Amino acid sequence: MSKRYSKLGPGEGPNYDWENDHTFVKVSGQDSGGAYTLMEDNLKASFALGLHRHDSHAETFYFLEGEVDFYVDGDWHRCTAGTTMHVPPGVPHACRVAGGAPARMLMIFQPSGFDGFLAELAAMSQADFADEAKMAELNARYDIIPMGPVPPHPDDLT
Repeated sequence: MSKRYSKLGPGEGPNYDWENDHTFVKVSGQDSGGAYTLMEDNLKASFALGLHRHDSHAETFYFLEGEVDFYVDGDWHRCTAGTTMHVPPGVPHACRVAGGAPARMLMIFQPSGFDGFLAELAAMSQADFADEAKMAELNARYDIIPMGPVPPHPDDLT
């Protein structure tokens, strides 16, 4: 009999170890029938994600360890362990690790799909990454609308 549930332990699940983070897919779109994707993201001290938005999906972040500066709709927030940040569709956002130390968070993407984006990125070559048309098509297919670099943080202006 097939199991009607899934269980993953620490360090288990499809994972993508990038230069600036190491992400684990804990509940895939396939597991949730397309309703959501749950991921654990281990952010390295160098992590920063430029300003972008999603027009048809929401993201929820629950911070487990470390500190992350999160820019949402024009406002900066310092997110620490126990903080939840929910970003509805259409809201511009960006983030970066704060304090020069790694951080860890859970991410929920609703509806699912981001796990497919990461799987496609992992299969790409350097030439694919350099192909602007290919990257634009991939971003469009996964509802990622790049809007620029991480905005200036107030701490950077002093």
